[in-house]
Amino acid sequence: MIITQKLKDNGIISQVRSRFEAYNFLFVELVKRDFNKKYKRTVLGIVWSLLNPLLHLLILMLVFSQFFERDMPHFLIHVFAGIKVYQYFNEATNAGMSSLMGNAGIISKIKAPKYLFLLSKNVSSFITFMLTMGIFFIFVALEGIPFSPRFFLLIYPVITLTLLNIGVGLILSALFVFFKDIQYLYAIFLRLVFFTSAIFWPVESLSPLMQQLFLLNPIFAHIHYFRLVVVHGLTPSLNVHLILVLYPIVALLLGMLIYKKYNSRFIYHM
Repeated sequence: MIITQKLKDNGIISQVRSRFEAYNFLFVELVKRDFNKKYKRTVLGIVWSLLNPLLHLLILMLVFSQFFERDMPHFLIHVFAGIKVYQYFNEATNAGMSSLMGNAGIISKIKAPKYLFLLSKNVSSFITFMLTMGIFFIFVALEGIPFSPRFFLLIYPVITLTLLNIGVGLILSALFVFFKDIQYLYAIFLRLVFFTSAIFWPVESLSPLMQQLFLLNPIFAHIHYFRLVVVHGLTPSLNVHLILVLYPIVALLLGMLIYKKYNSRFIYHM
């Protein structure tokens, strides 16, 4: 209450509210544009958001289950959880990287917070991710995994992963303005993330030390959380919760620091 009162006295809350209201229309239009742009000139349009995970599942059922741990319980859900978390990170951060350069024409003509263009990309990716999560839970039910109130814990990794995407997007979008080569380096980095996220196999077969080392990969940490809750029916430890929130905090702080330092220089390199 004391902190809230001080913020009101300083007018900070009113300033934030007025700033948000001033650019609310622009932000909403950016989100609509970014979401619709994905499916422009496609026959099925938004249906692809639902068809895409279904096709992935078909591939998994026909191919991967023939080569990987067929005796592992709920193997399909194990892999699908990993793929969806990785794809969300991949799509959101790649879109975020080009958010400034892709809107250079708008940024040069109107005065608006540059982070709005990044946030609109993330909201668009978030909508797609939530649509596919609906498909995910349908197959969880088909796999015979009973619904549990524990599933509501998944709100936590969804929030931390979204914040991580924003933080990484801030860093990448700023670097991309000055160094175009970052897109190629990041593609290589994403391959490393993919292969160290244990998407197709269980880390439980490794030593306890190796399992802990895998948590240094923030994407694996989020995948691990999903699997603990849905596949294994467990509540993640406090250590896992702290790890998940640590990564986005670091990324956001670093991203905001870069934006604050180079914000005035972006326009000269676009």
